[in-house]
Amino acid sequence: MANNKPQDETRTSIDEVNDTLTGIGEKVQNNPKVLIWSCIGVAVVVAAILIYVYAIRQPGQVSGNKALGQADIELLMGNDSIALAKYQQVADEHGYDAGNLANLNAAILLYKDKKYEEALGYLKNFSSSETIIGASAKSLEGDCYVNLKKYPEAIDCFKQAVKVSDNNPHYTPAFLMKEATVYREMKDYSAEAAIYEQIIKDYPTYGAEINVDLQKYLDRAKTAAAK
Repeated sequence: MANNKPQDETRTSIDEVNDTLTGIGEKVQNNPKVLIWSCIGVAVVVAAILIYVYAIRQPGQVSGNKALGQADIELLMGNDSIALAKYQQVADEHGYDAGNLANLNAAILLYKDKKYEEALGYLKNFSSSETIIGASAKSLEGDCYVNLKKYPEAIDCFKQAVKVSDNNPHYTPAFLMKEATVYREMKDYSAEAAIYEQIIKDYPTYGAEINVDLQKYLDRAKTAAAK
């Protein structure tokens, strides 16, 4: 059977694309000012980005890294109080990676000084996409809450640390152990027992690694929960 469709109905999608491109070309030719102003607009955006990168960001990074290095040297020399002051200054005055790391280092030293509320302030300004560092920072936040006897907040931090650590066989069970310890302090022995069961099941070699009889801990928690 012959195809009686008009020729304009058998046009392919390629024809339509070609027509579209041709139409755009004609518009540009008929309106050269549109093209000129578009190019100028793109150039302005590119120039702004280059100014930010080379005139603002890079000098800021160099300055922050230099200040952070000075704080690191004081820490290595055992001058913790001077190092803390320098880390706090970098954290407060610099952004980028230097300011971010200074927040963590300041928090660690403040925690050692038992200044838990201050440490929390710096930890809340720290972020990391690296699994272990991010999880450890969240665990340190939980430690601060434990010392402030804010146990529900501590539990939440340890849970987040477990999640961020992504089943690391050495770190994840350590964070779970902290969580179990807090549950015991809260006298929630059933939750404590559940954590030990999880560690024994998912990380069977961890107890031997830290020389702890996890089965004994589990039995103790179950006995307390049964009373």
